[in-house]
Amino acid sequence: MNKILLIIQREYLSRVKKKSFIIMTLITPLIIAGFYGLIIYFSIQGVKGTFNKVAVVNHNKSLTEKLNPTKNIGYTYVSESLEEMKASLKTAKYDYILYLPEFSINSPKGIQLIGNKQAGLSLSNRVSGDIEELIRTQKLKASGISQTDLDGLKTDVNIDTKKIGETGKEEDSSAGASTIIGTAAGILMFMFILLYGIQVMRGVIEEKTSRIIEVMISSVKPFQLMMGKIIGIALVGLTQFILWIVLTASISTLAVTAFVGKDTLQQTAVASAAVKAKDGTSISAGMNSQADSPVLAMQKSLASLDLTKIILVFIFFFIGGYLFYSALYAAIGSAVDSETETQQFMMPVMMPLLVGYALSLSVVTNDPYGPIAFWLSMIPFTSPIAMVVRLPYGVPDWQLALSMLILIFGFIGTVWLASRIYRVGILMYGKKTSLKEMIKWFTYKN
Repeated sequence: MNKILLIIQREYLSRVKKKSFIIMTLITPLIIAGFYGLIIYFSIQGVKGTFNKVAVVNHNKSLTEKLNPTKNIGYTYVSESLEEMKASLKTAKYDYILYLPEFSINSPKGIQLIGNKQAGLSLSNRVSGDIEELIRTQKLKASGISQTDLDGLKTDVNIDTKKIGETGKEEDSSAGASTIIGTAAGILMFMFILLYGIQVMRGVIEEKTSRIIEVMISSVKPFQLMMGKIIGIALVGLTQFILWIVLTASISTLAVTAFVGKDTLQQTAVASAAVKAKDGTSISAGMNSQADSPVLAMQKSLASLDLTKIILVFIFFFIGGYLFYSALYAAIGSAVDSETETQQFMMPVMMPLLVGYALSLSVVTNDPYGPIAFWLSMIPFTSPIAMVVRLPYGVPDWQLALSMLILIFGFIGTVWLASRIYRVGILMYGKKTSLKEMIKWFTYKN
């Protein structure tokens, strides 16, 4: 045990003292906080897209209504012909020409959006939507509905989602917040397992090719060496992850203050207090308007999640998933003489991780309680990603405990499997290893 601790200490200190580790640990929270602050800023100020000036050439006599300017598009009806507008487009003050030919409003055809540059998909969709709304309005007016009645038909609906907890108590929930947190956790889990697992493989290859492993193996057993390396690098990743949480939380507060301003934060705090008040009469109209702010909406969404549980479960599955995969990466590193030879063995190991990543960000987020999501969160190859993606939506405690237990047994089995390869492959030089050869190593006696 003392020898494993010494190897852990060597692996840990040799990596955390590197300048690259220190720089990335400090820079990453700044980047995350910067994005977080920008998202808050633009959600409050509103994303000011490019304003496009569109000249409308209307040759349609049946289309008597006119397009109204919107936030990002200004429509101006012109009397010039289409050919005249095309000829003067380069020197004109318009960005695009919208041509409305003669057509039946029941089947509009031949509409063109012309410009010196290709119109983006977003602009094309917005113009198309504006024309559809225009035709719809004209049809409704033709049926005898006044403009006042048309304006009254538009209603904004906001839905507060709730869920009944296991105790039967009604709880706040947010599909948007759950999706964002789950997706971010899944991406981070995939990156961490892949990044630190490959570090284990590269470390084994480096020691093997430098022949330093021959000196180390004379004083420690191969299993001790493998476990020391795996656990040491796991502690490096855990240290970096915890530092990122602490630094990101601290810097995010400063970033939000810098981007948003103290006044907005104070108003949001007042509105938040008002929303939490049990007496509905204490909430004024002004507070209600502040309560609808994007910052408060985000805070309310995050408040509905048990972030402490999510972080703790993430750490567990990061450690479990890393240990599960890093043992396989260590076995691969011991079986080859260079990193270029790892490709034939990397794909079988990476495929389950990639499948879990792809399905978790598609199937699991759309149906977190379905059978596919359940089995993905139980199989050790995919559970580290699938479970952290499901967790923000709410996972029964028995499923969480069962997934953790299966992952622990999966790690034990993987370590035993990898150690059988590692003990032989670590001293093999100058010979290309095949899967058939690796299978033979299982029969070798100690």
